[in-house]
Amino acid sequence: MQVDVPRPKDWGGEGPSLSSAEMRAEVLKAQAIQTERYKALPISWNSELSGAALRRYAGLGREGTLMLHTILESLGLSMRAHDRIIKLARTIADLEGSVNIVSAHLAEAVQYRNLDRQIMTED
Repeated sequence: MQVDVPRPKDWGGEGPSLSSAEMRAEVLKAQAIQTERYKALPISWNSELSGAALRRYAGLGREGTLMLHTILESLGLSMRAHDRIIKLARTIADLEGSVNIVSAHLAEAVQYRNLDRQIMTED
């Protein structure tokens, strides 16, 4: 995953941001959530989800499914991209401490996927 991080115009910042230590703590918390969730499975991370496990642990519900299918159609993305977006949305939800994937998580995951796609076409 690649993320575009533009240079800030004001180095003072516009609001509270996480320090490196705080960000590390958030990541470790998300990893602990995943470790606990998959303790009975032969996987450890959201990136390893596939098939029935993907549907069980990263279900989108009706609204999320419709949203993602609409996005896939409009951007011309593949089913492989579909699964990657869902896995990334599950991770974003874990970082926020959310049990369920909501539309904001999907939208953020699609944004990262679309950025990755733009960078690949520029190369």
